[in-house]
Amino acid sequence: MTSITKCIEQVRKRIADAAIRAEREVSEIQLLAVSKTRSANDIRVAAASNIFNFGENYLQEAQEKISQVCLPGLKWHFIGRLQRNKTQQVANRFDWVHSVDRIEIAKRLSMHRDIQLPPLNICLQVNIDDEVTKSGFKIKELSDTVEQVIELPQLVLRGLMAIPASKTAEIDQRKSFSRLRHAQAEINNRLDSRDKLDTLSMGMSQDLESAILEGATIVRVGSDIFGPRLKATTN
Repeated sequence: MTSITKCIEQVRKRIADAAIRAEREVSEIQLLAVSKTRSANDIRVAAASNIFNFGENYLQEAQEKISQVCLPGLKWHFIGRLQRNKTQQVANRFDWVHSVDRIEIAKRLSMHRDIQLPPLNICLQVNIDDEVTKSGFKIKELSDTVEQVIELPQLVLRGLMAIPASKTAEIDQRKSFSRLRHAQAEINNRLDSRDKLDTLSMGMSQDLESAILEGATIVRVGSDIFGPRLKATTN
């Protein structure tokens, strides 16, 4: 058993234990392996343990790995800050984009997504703790933004994503995640059934339990699967 395989088992146990605490089915929670700065071989090892969803932050690095790791069933998620001039490549190389932080990016992704491909799954990034150093929509902006995004033809708005301020106490972690959950619930109350959001992308290695307790459907885990973060060489 490789160290990556062992780490995946440990993370899955944490997810299962948190699901029990939350009185949820573990099948409701998807593990997204954050593979930025990791090798194509590391991804193959994780895939051998039935990890099918991988998150990447850097376009050039991701493109190389997507080309190298040609395994059936893999889904590629872009989770990094998305620059305007890279929307065309991201729109056509990825299955998901979690980090749509302004309406211009959503419009460009829709415009560039090849009509021969399925619509691109996206999440709106929310600046849940109103941090000046982070991008993302404010909660009060979400209603108008959602109305615009759901009309874009080559996108499917799946839900919301957040990276809260770093906190160590579970009660404080849960407060941030709770704000995102309530924001999504309020949005869904105003949407037709066909447009309702079904995804909360929140929780990472250090706080996935708190996120699951507050309704996370995707947890993004990197260092607890692959080890300490390596220095990025491309972007």
